[in-house]
Amino acid sequence: MSTSLLPPLNALRAFEATARLGGVGRAAQALHVTHGAISRQLKLLEDHLGLALFQRAGRGLRLTAAGTRLQEACSDAFSGIEDCVRALQRPAASPALVLGCSGSVLARWMIPRLPALQAALPGVHLQWSALDGSFTETQATLDAVLLLAQGPWPRGWQVRELAPERVGVVVAPSHPAAHRLRHVPPSTLLQETLLHTSSRPQAWPAWAQAHDLDPAQLQLGTGFEHLYYLLEAAVAGLGPAIAPEPLVAEDLAAGRLVAPWGFAATGGFWVLARPDGPVDARVDVLADWAAAQLQ
Repeated sequence: MSTSLLPPLNALRAFEATARLGGVGRAAQALHVTHGAISRQLKLLEDHLGLALFQRAGRGLRLTAAGTRLQEACSDAFSGIEDCVRALQRPAASPALVLGCSGSVLARWMIPRLPALQAALPGVHLQWSALDGSFTETQATLDAVLLLAQGPWPRGWQVRELAPERVGVVVAPSHPAAHRLRHVPPSTLLQETLLHTSSRPQAWPAWAQAHDLDPAQLQLGTGFEHLYYLLEAAVAGLGPAIAPEPLVAEDLAAGRLVAPWGFAATGGFWVLARPDGPVDARVDVLADWAAAQLQ
């Protein structure tokens, strides 16, 4: 013999609908049953409780004190059950895709393209971290990192080469060097004071060697901790700088910068790297999108 005090659930449902809608007829319509079926369930419930839940009020019904208490309990209970079922039927949200890149790449290349990336990954919540360096332990805790790097690639990483890295000298048209450097060989740059960044100390020496110039003859002027600040200084007309092509493409198109000798490959690559582990299809979509953007 059951010791549960819980009344029959059909009776409670009929009572809740009658109390909420203010009548047996309306409850019958809402629950798609007959008027008689609702009446029988209400009587069953009152008999089970040994209490009157309604009293006649003209041609309608009015809740008794006991009925009011039970209505409040039923309303909360059925609402809670509906919320739970709705949550159970809702597809589970995928965890955020946590990505990393340098602050300069994030600010100058990725952020302006986030709407396009979100369109390529609909419904995916993206979380970005600005991290310098390449293949660090901190980066290994992320889902993937977008890097400018040169092989060989370290063990423990899956690396996809997206596009060759190309760098070049850029200068604002307002700076006197922009006029002096037109239609002259790269060796003319040895006469200019150059902006540089501590985050890429080999950028200028490598460029000089690629153009058969002695790096020791370069005149380095104001230095900046990050490439982002270096490029902002170049746009502000403070002097010639050196930059990866994608990070200044919009400035070149808008006329904020000019590149006297264009851009040349460094031997490095834009890569999307992820630590070894389970494959995440979202990272593959991201890689395809980034490769297309960098072409």
